[in-house]
Amino acid sequence: MNFPVYKTQLNNGLTVVLKEMHHAPVTSFWVWYRVGSRNEKPGVTGISHWVEHMMFKGAQRFPTGVLDRVISREGGRFNAFTWIDFTAYFETLPSNRAELSLQIESDRMTGALFDLAEVESERTVIISERHMYENQPFFLLSEELQAAAFRVHPYHHEVIGDEVDLETMTRDDLYNHYRQAYAPNNATIVVTGDFQQAEMLGQIEQYFGSLAPGEPLSPVTRHEPLQRGERRVTVKGPGETHYLAMGYRAPAASHPDFYPMALLNAGFSGGSSLGLFGGGGGNKSSRLYKALVLTGLAAAAFGSLAPTIDPYLYTIAAVARPGRTLAEVEAALDAEIERLAAEPITQAELNKAMKRARASFIMAGESVSGQAQMLGMAEAVAGDYSWFENALEKLSQVTLADLERVRATYLRPENRTVGWYVPA
Repeated sequence: MNFPVYKTQLNNGLTVVLKEMHHAPVTSFWVWYRVGSRNEKPGVTGISHWVEHMMFKGAQRFPTGVLDRVISREGGRFNAFTWIDFTAYFETLPSNRAELSLQIESDRMTGALFDLAEVESERTVIISERHMYENQPFFLLSEELQAAAFRVHPYHHEVIGDEVDLETMTRDDLYNHYRQAYAPNNATIVVTGDFQQAEMLGQIEQYFGSLAPGEPLSPVTRHEPLQRGERRVTVKGPGETHYLAMGYRAPAASHPDFYPMALLNAGFSGGSSLGLFGGGGGNKSSRLYKALVLTGLAAAAFGSLAPTIDPYLYTIAAVARPGRTLAEVEAALDAEIERLAAEPITQAELNKAMKRARASFIMAGESVSGQAQMLGMAEAVAGDYSWFENALEKLSQVTLADLERVRATYLRPENRTVGWYVPA
């Protein structure tokens, strides 16, 4: 039996999304906070990610080190992640132990401790994490590309933040950010799996219903102005490999152009048509692969489009083969993008893209965790779980004329930032 999604809101503003799935005795419990690097200002960049780390450093009911033991003992798994638009936490447990998730998440929604010694210890960990990323050429290139593409909007900086801010933020900065963002009226609970809807809703009311709402987060009002010309960055760093990346300003998830843009990416690069969490990947029959990889110019090439609250980037990237220059790779990529205008995506290519979209959609939603992840992400970036549920229908309505329209609108040189990574 296929159960419908149920959505409601508690009196304190907490959004609840439930979907029963009884094919396995497992329940996945997620809490999504509508806060990410998008909500940060200079001086505290990376604070949302750091607060996520602190959620594993002890709260009133589950002090430091306890979570690992209690969840492992039940045969479950748990994790969290921070992105530009949200922070999410989850536990997937045997359904008869699902209440443990509610105990854990209600505890850290209001009772995280932020012990000063733990804060200082985690400062070292996060700065080391940033240094680890700095050994990865594509991170260095992506960071510069993002900073150049967004001069006003807070998508300007990476989720992990700038090192100068990581060195100077205080325990009070972190705790105040936590108290502002971690409130029921800024959160969505998503539960999927083997449970009874009325019983689960009653338990959520029991554990979360009495929590006081907070002041609404300040809205993001610094919208990125129109880009009036191509921007370029060159990064030098460790390694022996050259990388190319092009970031075209792209529509937000809620914009009607997002679905045609996703299918244009699928037709051109073979990437995931749903764009879930970047949608990278390739296809050996795609135009991009044939133009760059089969010709021996690049070792890999892919396109990536992520669903976001505000307009973000459609990125095309390539890894140059030894002995080939970035100028050669870029010229070939430009020629292939120009060919899209002279020889638009065909109906056969669109049909193949839709087939890949359907397969990706089905595979991503097979598990209770996958369903919860996609429902929660849809709530976080589009404000409604139906964005995910209606994705295949919306994609199926895309026409060749739509693909040509978004190509002409977004894939323009003046709408992009080009980045080269050159080994030092």
